[in-house]
Amino acid sequence: MRSEIARHRRIALDTSIFIYYFESNPRYVELADCVFKWTEDPGNRAVTSTLTMTEVLVGPYKAEDEQRADALFGLLSQYPHLEWIVPDLEIAEAAARIRGRHRLRTVDALQAATAMHSGATCLVGNDATFRRVAGLEILLLDDYV
Repeated sequence: MRSEIARHRRIALDTSIFIYYFESNPRYVELADCVFKWTEDPGNRAVTSTLTMTEVLVGPYKAEDEQRADALFGLLSQYPHLEWIVPDLEIAEAAARIRGRHRLRTVDALQAATAMHSGATCLVGNDATFRRVAGLEILLLDDYV
């Protein structure tokens, strides 16, 4: 997977990458680690929607683990070379177009629109519905396990 990501300078990350990594998912944690290590290299950049933070923090809040939620927020909000994109009206309109044309869930359409708006050339995740969207290379972790 690293060689596929290495073709890009700016990638987008779907929420699943974060969840697999921070929950140490046995099937995907090594691949997620590879993605985060790539992100830490100088010259590489990753983007994700602020919706990712919402989704990542649901588990700790559901478990009433405020300390874990705070730790994740602190770590992720300062992660090197990771840009958090707030959905604006332009991204919202693009997401609506993507959702309408390709039948993605709203949150996935927002992730794809965020990726495209920010100039990412690749989206890394694990949801095959992203492959319906033209204009981005889609790398799915399931293709590498």
